[in-house]
Amino acid sequence: MKNINRNSTSNPMPLFQFVKESIKENILNGTYIAHQKLPSEREMTEDYSVSRITIRQALSELQRDGLIIKINGKGTFVTKPKAQFDVSKLSGFGESAASLGLDSFSKLISITTGKRTIDIAEKLNMNKTQAITKIERLRFLNREAIAFDTTYAAADIGERISPIELKKRDIFDILENDFGIPVCSAEVNVEAITCDESLAHYLDIEKHSAVLHIERTILSKEKSPILYENLFYRGDSFKFGLSIDRSHL
Repeated sequence: MKNINRNSTSNPMPLFQFVKESIKENILNGTYIAHQKLPSEREMTEDYSVSRITIRQALSELQRDGLIIKINGKGTFVTKPKAQFDVSKLSGFGESAASLGLDSFSKLISITTGKRTIDIAEKLNMNKTQAITKIERLRFLNREAIAFDTTYAAADIGERISPIELKKRDIFDILENDFGIPVCSAEVNVEAITCDESLAHYLDIEKHSAVLHIERTILSKEKSPILYENLFYRGDSFKFGLSIDRSHL
């Protein structure tokens, strides 16, 4: 690191901002990698020749921006960049990853058919005595487990889906291109929750860690439910983006 020129008049940026931008550049260019511990506040005050208050203000800004995280008693660490999917479009996990140039694949945990709860039957607009197929998959992004999906479908659809195809293709792709069932819209709810022990195991995170829960009912052109999904995304690895317009009534 280089000392900051306090007397520079070409750019009246606050001192802490210079420190922040310098550390940020080192994070973005790979000098500091994900999960790496940053130098201590004392070391940075010496490197930059500034006060500890200035360093703390710069670090607070970086933490607010999500680039670092402070852990009491352990120090300050670089966070892992989060993947961002565009939720303004209805797409499958693989489709979203491919649009960002990211490598993705799935691990099929289970696929079973039988009677389900009244709630699940209602979501699919089915009689509670009708058989429903349940599909559980662990989704990987750049070889890291990032999401766990539970998908329900009527058995006459679910039992036609090949387990082999589920490992490499989105269900949307299978429905539309193999079965001729167009996916047209979805009803979506999003909430932040803490994960239980089973989910934590699959996502390789601590129990009670924050995850994003997306409840999604996939609809046909006639607005009939085709699939009912519960998707769980790691909160430390994932975020959703959305572009919206203000409507004038």
